[in-house]
Amino acid sequence: MKFHKEGRASLLIAVLVSLTLIIISHIAFPTLMLIQVLAWLITAFLLITVLQFFRNPPRKMIELMDGVIAPADGKVVVIEEVEDSEYFKRKVRQVSIFMSPVNVHINWYPISGEVVYSKYHPGKFLVAWDPKSSTDNERHSVVIKHPIYGEILVKQIAGAVARRIVNYAHVGAQVEQGEELGFIKFGSRVDLLIPLDAKIDVQLDQKSYGGQSIIALFAK
Repeated sequence: MKFHKEGRASLLIAVLVSLTLIIISHIAFPTLMLIQVLAWLITAFLLITVLQFFRNPPRKMIELMDGVIAPADGKVVVIEEVEDSEYFKRKVRQVSIFMSPVNVHINWYPISGEVVYSKYHPGKFLVAWDPKSSTDNERHSVVIKHPIYGEILVKQIAGAVARRIVNYAHVGAQVEQGEELGFIKFGSRVDLLIPLDAKIDVQLDQKSYGGQSIIALFAK
């Protein structure tokens, strides 16, 4: 099991906090074994939490030239027609994936193509399942243009706990389906905006696996 590069600073902080807590427990309470054991348990929990959150498990990505694969692990919480005011300026199909703190939090490109739009939006930190989080929360939007099937938009959205979005997209870059798009720290959601004529291939409450689950198939 690999550890993702975005977790290095968090792991260093967790180690320093753990060492400080253990040292204090032994110096301040040299005869109270219960306090010392409690300190060790707290530090173990902290380190395990950080390690599992930033885990980067190996996975075999599927290749789907005529469709959209999941950009994130999580649960499908929204499938609906919406009016996009940011980029498309028309109605599109929105599929939203909620990422809980126990999910892998890497985000992947759902299609291959050229990055034609990449924009960070500062905003609020509403809970990720609030419908307004798509437009009001801190977020980063990326549009990938497939050479045959056109454009889709991927939106990384911060939540009440997740307050750190990492995005690797650069306008003009050629990207491959299944490559890393970014990372969201400590749980949130990812929205996909897909053309209306694409066939949605997931259902509400279905589990999503980044790079492995099929979200939609493009119209022929």
